[in-house]
Parts: sequence; C-alpha cells; structure tokens
Amino acid sequence: MMNPWIRGLIRWKGVRNQSRPYGAKKDSPRSNPVEQKTPRPFPSGGLLRSKKFYGCTIFLGTVFSAVLWAVYELGKPDEDHRGPLEDQFSHLPWLRQYVLRMWHSLQYYQKMVEEPLQGKLLPDVLPPPYIQPPYSLVLEIKDVLVHPDWTYQTGWRFKKRPGVDYFLQQCSRNFEIVVYTSEQGMMAFPLLDALDPYGYIKYRLVRGSTEVVEGQHIKNLDHLNRDLSRVIVVDCDANATPLHPNNIFLMTQWLGNDDDVQLFDLTAFLQLLAEHQVTDVREVLQYYRQFDDPIEQFKDNQRRLQEQHQENEDSRVNNRNQRQWTLSLMGRSFRGS
Repeated sequence: MMNPWIRGLIRWKGVRNQSRPYGAKKDSPRSNPVEQKTPRPFPSGGLLRSKKFYGCTIFLGTVFSAVLWAVYELGKPDEDHRGPLEDQFSHLPWLRQYVLRMWHSLQYYQKMVEEPLQGKLLPDVLPPPYIQPPYSLVLEIKDVLVHPDWTYQTGWRFKKRPGVDYFLQQCSRNFEIVVYTSEQGMMAFPLLDALDPYGYIKYRLVRGSTEVVEGQHIKNLDHLNRDLSRVIVVDCDANATPLHPNNIFLMTQWLGNDDDVQLFDLTAFLQLLAEHQVTDVREVLQYYRQFDDPIEQFKDNQRRLQEQHQENEDSRVNNRNQRQWTLSLMGRSFRGS
C-alpha cells in the first residue's frame, strides 16, 4: 500500500507537467530530428530609413548631373575658328541662354526625327545672283565618314576617318554637300556637329527622310529636288539607292584602320569630275559600277593616263629635237654651198 503523502506528491508533479505523461522520460535536445530555426531579427526602422535616404540621394544626384550635362552640351552656343557665335539668345542672362538653347535644340531634334517624309527634302536651287554649286554630293555617315567602335571600358564611340576634314573642305568648293543616312537623328545630329564644326555640310537628312521597302530603309533621290544628272551618292551599301543605281559611287566599307587614304583619292576623283564639267555624272558612275573597288580602278586609270601622257611628251620632245637637228644640218649645208 503506497504512502498517501507520496501519492499526493506524484499527483502534484503530474499537474505541473501535463504535456509529459507520468513515467515518460524528458526529451533530449538531440532527439528532435527537426531543429527549429530562430528567426533573424528585422533591421531596425532607423537602418531602413538610412538606406532609403542614401538610395534616393544617389538617384537624385544622378538625375541632377544628367540635367546639368544636357543643359551644358545642348545649350552652349555654336562656335567657329574665331570663337562663339552670337544668336537670338546671346543677350539673355547666362543660365537662361543655356536653358533656352537646350529647349530649342530638343525641339529641333524631335521635329527632325518625327517629321514625315516630305515631297521635297531640299529647298529649291538658289537663283542668280546667288551662288549654287553645280553638283550635289550625297554622303553616308556610317563606315564612310566614321566607324562605330564598342568596348567594355568606353561603350559606343565613333572614330573619324582619316582625311575627313580635307575631304569636306575641298569638296565644298564645287559640291553642295548633303548627308543622307538611315541612322536616327538623335545619333546623327550630335555626331555631325562634332564632325563638321565649320558647316561644310549644308543639309542633314536622317531616317525620317528615307522610305521603307521590304523592311529596309532606302534613299529615294526623287525627293531631293535636284537634277539627278548632277547628283553623286557616296555609300558603302550597294542597296542604299536601289531606285537610282547609276547615281551611286560605291566605296569599300571602312573598318577603322588608321592607314586608310580613300577619302584623299575620292577627293581627287570628284575634283577631276568637276574640272571637266561633266554634264551627266551618271555616265561616269555607271562605268565605275562594274568594278569591285572603284577607287582603285580610278587610281589605276590615272596611272595609265599619266604614263601615256609621259610617253607622248617624250615622243614629242624627241621629234622636236630631231627636226631641229635636221634643220641645223640643212642650214650648214646651205651656207657651205
């Protein structure tokens, strides 16, 4: 018979620990196969607020820097070799000048990009006594005047072809220079501003001035408002003007090599064409279309003409010397008699 005092003590312990039945062993921490992970404490409200503050500060600083850069680059006045040029904003305060020029430039670029193709891409020919160049030279930018280059360090950059400055300066004497490209205006206009600081390029036509045929942007010369017998298109893509194949002078694609001299040779070709006052340039361009490299063929033709001219000069000099020697002999014979 169990002692009543011990029985009461056992009942009291059972009431204290109802989850473990009487006589069961206490579970060891190692016997539990699934360990309950203690949740990590959440960061305090002050830490969250500091992170948000630094993130907002960096974002706002980036936006502010971009706005300042845009105001400076798009708002600075045009310059030439003598310095900044005066415009309608020059009399305003400095900050207002830059802001208004930037806004004017953005509106101009947007208009050029979004403006639909017009019936006349170029204005009418200047009447006398104004000077109108006798020929129109239509140029592509990409791989003709510049070459795009991309690296991880710098991103996209454009490399200027050797001889661009000389080419534009010389050709501006006899040619109305027009850039006609399928590139977007937002890329082309700033690039041309840096490429042609002296304004040799008279007109700029971008993708909005092209026509889309079978998914490809082509250049329709019928909209140039110029006599096509005096229009020369310089491009590295044979399909750039499929409607007017006889107006294109095809150049090899420039890949960025520094030893390139084709713009100098092209300058000589165009100057020779202008000096001879060719009435229809399509006849000359059609002849060079049959060659893979028209520039090299032009140089070879010039070399052979020079050799032939030298031979004719040598033959003429020899004939003149022989005639003088014969007359001299006849003169002595006559006096001797």
